[in-house]
Amino acid sequence: QVQLQESGPGLVKPSQTLSLTCTVSGGPITSDFYYWSWIRQPPGKGLEWIAYITPTGTTYYGPSLKSRTSISKDTPKNQSTLQLSSVTPEVPGVCYCARVRYTSNFVYDYWGQGTQVPVSS
Repeated sequence: QVQLQESGPGLVKPSQTLSLTCTVSGGPITSDFYYWSWIRQPPGKGLEWIAYITPTGTTYYGPSLKSRTSISKDTPKNQSTLQLSSVTPEVPGVCYCARVRYTSNFVYDYWGQGTQVPVSS
């Protein structure tokens, strides 16, 4: 059974850079059949795609946070990492990592439970 677990710091200050990690178990992050994605839900709003990374390491970003986001993966640790600069109390909100079966109509088939890192000075 594939499981994804997000993790991050306990607190980050406004304007700082936030680093989140998604640890994958039950399957390799190197699989040729999946992308690995990050999605967020700002306070009081719907889900918004942030970024994903392909099996070859190519990265794609959503338009709203593209200029301050970086996604990567650590294959020995079976992890995906998201870095987001210039955070605010509204950005990013709750963040989820997910596996994307891109070979089958781009289905987001497994999700983590989500994490929200407080942004406060």
